[in-house]
Amino acid sequence: MQQAPNPPSSHPFFTLEKTSSSPSGRSRARAGSITTARGITIETPVFMPVGTRATVKTVPQEALIDELKAKIILANTYHLFLRPGPELVAELGGLHQMMSWPNAILTDSGGFQIFSLASLRKISEEGVRFRSHIDGQYHMLTPERAMEVQRALGADIVMAFDECPALPATYESMEKSVHLTARWARRSLSVPLASHQHFFAILQGGLFTDLRLRSLELLNESIHGLKRDVDGIAIGGLAVGESALERENLCQTLLPHLPSHKPRYLMGVGKPLDILEAIRHGIDMFDCVLPTRNARNGQALTTYGPMNLKNHSFRSDKAPLDPHCECKVCRRYTRAYIRHLCTTGEYLAGQLLTHHNLHFYLNLTRNARNAILEDRFDQFYDLFYQNYTQAKAYST
Repeated sequence: MQQAPNPPSSHPFFTLEKTSSSPSGRSRARAGSITTARGITIETPVFMPVGTRATVKTVPQEALIDELKAKIILANTYHLFLRPGPELVAELGGLHQMMSWPNAILTDSGGFQIFSLASLRKISEEGVRFRSHIDGQYHMLTPERAMEVQRALGADIVMAFDECPALPATYESMEKSVHLTARWARRSLSVPLASHQHFFAILQGGLFTDLRLRSLELLNESIHGLKRDVDGIAIGGLAVGESALERENLCQTLLPHLPSHKPRYLMGVGKPLDILEAIRHGIDMFDCVLPTRNARNGQALTTYGPMNLKNHSFRSDKAPLDPHCECKVCRRYTRAYIRHLCTTGEYLAGQLLTHHNLHFYLNLTRNARNAILEDRFDQFYDLFYQNYTQAKAYST
């Protein structure tokens, strides 16, 4: 029998361990830990590698676990709904068993992917009717169905079904979206989950701070009315074309209004400097396809900025990708060799660069966490920013 979210537990889901004591007052960075009902502890801030179709592209599970030390990954409800289907995943024991992954999994609700199919979907109060990008067949995803699918997938953290409008958007259209997302969140909250699953709500509202606050207010009304709390709060609808400054201003204004005892998840963001900036304002969780996607296109993320390995300047370069990196790729291979793999189309290029880039991202959040705990986040931020922005020649 399925049970409601937030099962009784001997430990809190989220523990806030320290907030940055910034002498300048410019940092609200937080260090904490999430402990799932299955007993997996995730230290925050944390970057979640994206495993869209139950795989982080080119990286086997043993490397994620043993070498990269990833405690949580993200999988995609939309893609797994279409293939192989939630019923088959459940038959195979859920995502954890099917993909042989012992640590935590977060599944998004599929909303972002569906709403990016502008010409293939129709939104109504009931939900979204859309055509599969695979075979053209029609499907209907409602808030209730999205939760049922995530329940069948068996993820540790599941996301409410929301509408994710493209930016820029008018105030009126964004206001309608906020109210629709709130009604869908209430319906999502009403669906029973498995006993080990935790529920995150999503705030929408674009770049309008008052609408973001209204989104939070409507969520709190649903929590009170249903007497069912949420375990975390996500900020959705960003990384869709807004500037870094616009995103920073929104986070700076919105985050003080979010409950401090719940994890905060900034969905789909982003570039290393974007992540660091969001940590500074108090965000705990991140995901982005950039480190894996860009790796497959020949880009390495380094202490001194992005590096395009296809550049001719690396043809005979015997240095590692990043002289400050301790990952297995930097310990063994040269830039010249990886450039050779990139320019000849060898699959190994994507594997090596993906491993390195994920190590870079996971290390970024771990190092930020250590800096918060040691009261030196401002210094860490300034040094990282100074180094990362000084060698733009890498990407030319």
